[in-house]
Amino acid sequence: MTVLSNDVCFIVFSHYLPLSSINKNMVSIDNLPDQLVWEIFNRINNTNDRNSISLTCKRFHNLDNEQRNHLRIGCGLNPAIEALTSLSHRFPNLNKIEITYSGWMSSLGKQLEDQGLSILSKTCPLLTDLTLSYCTFITDTGLSFISSCSKLSSLKLNFTPRITGCGIFSIVVTSKNLKTLHLTRCLNVTNLEWLECLGKIQTLEDLSIKNCRGIGEGALVKLGPTWRNIKRLRFEVDSNYRYMKLYDRLAVDRWHKQWVPCENMTEVKLVNCIISPGRGLACILDKCKNLKRIHLDMCIGARDTDIIGLTQNSKNLRDISVRVPSGFSLMENPVRVTDESLRAVAQNCTRLESVTLSFSDGEFPSLSSFSLDGILNLVKTCPVRELVLDRVYSFNNVGMEALCCVENLEILELVRCQEISDEGLGFVGQYRNLRVLRLTKCLGVTDDGFKGLVGLGKLEVLVVNDCPQVSSRGVERAAKVVSFKQDLSWMY
Repeated sequence: MTVLSNDVCFIVFSHYLPLSSINKNMVSIDNLPDQLVWEIFNRINNTNDRNSISLTCKRFHNLDNEQRNHLRIGCGLNPAIEALTSLSHRFPNLNKIEITYSGWMSSLGKQLEDQGLSILSKTCPLLTDLTLSYCTFITDTGLSFISSCSKLSSLKLNFTPRITGCGIFSIVVTSKNLKTLHLTRCLNVTNLEWLECLGKIQTLEDLSIKNCRGIGEGALVKLGPTWRNIKRLRFEVDSNYRYMKLYDRLAVDRWHKQWVPCENMTEVKLVNCIISPGRGLACILDKCKNLKRIHLDMCIGARDTDIIGLTQNSKNLRDISVRVPSGFSLMENPVRVTDESLRAVAQNCTRLESVTLSFSDGEFPSLSSFSLDGILNLVKTCPVRELVLDRVYSFNNVGMEALCCVENLEILELVRCQEISDEGLGFVGQYRNLRVLRLTKCLGVTDDGFKGLVGLGKLEVLVVNDCPQVSSRGVERAAKVVSFKQDLSWMY
């Protein structure tokens, strides 16, 4: 029998469990119930730590084998087939598997191919969650093997260039429990029959499509009734192909012929999308009654009416992030998001906690469509805990002073807010509940601005990145935890 010393056991277990739950005088492998050991394993997230403890004794090794349900493998899997076969037999209860070859080179051995997915389908009957990342040799044939996993509910593909829409269709048509589908940089997914299939199955809850050139905004109309079940949507268009989607008129026009119900949608993130009145993704915004998070990043054509319609229905909104694109776009008569949107948010979203406002054109301050009054009205009306401003030149020292009256503000982040100087920074010590302050690339701030914070003990975290007039010595003791980085290459 292998027995750990009382001291060793006590140190290991007390790191993961409350001291009150451990009797130091009775700690040995025989005395520990299985449930306690499983509780310890559940709290160990680092794979190396978990492997080390499982090698401590045979009993821990066996219990770990039985309980391990998540496996992340990749470049170290060599030879791939033999290693995967051994692992799948060692851990019979695997239900979540991530295969990633980020940073792979041919010198690291062969990547896992289709045969590997065939082995998984046979040896992992409980598989519910599969992620393939940078698996450049996996093809549609490999996905067809996975389609036999009847419990599969989550599929995430990140840069799998040999997989096409046919492979995804083989999964969708057989996996009746598919709730999560993430596609990132799947460049050859052009056949979109799988979208129509998802629309008929109506199980999807989490959809993320990022930088897949063959999938435009108009294609999502194929989801049909499934929109009623989707809770999270992320759609991101490759910025290099953004304007090409502008002319996809026929597909986008299908939206206005179909009612798009989105009662269960809680999170929406749209990046580089075309928001056209009455068509495309604009049809979603005013249908979301339970939305909690909205992120609009460089969405061309987004206008006040879209935000106003959204806020009138989504009164439980907690997090809003808007990055306004340039007024110089290919859209006819571009209309920017302005203070009208901020007033609608302040009036309708009384539970708002996080606000991020950003502009893409730091070189053109006149394009800033959010005024200081509009921003202050929002943060004073709503219980905003976190405020992030990026290239918002209308926010200045007067705004910093006005934040002294904001009771709920705990996190403030300012990026390239060049109208803020030491005078404005001097008001931070008067903020009632501020815990975290982050400053990035702010030209007007110097070491003098932090003198009032040194030794005050007001801030828990201070992060200063790439502010040319600030030194590491100037921020010492300005917060309990200080992070300072200086890289001025962005200025040249």
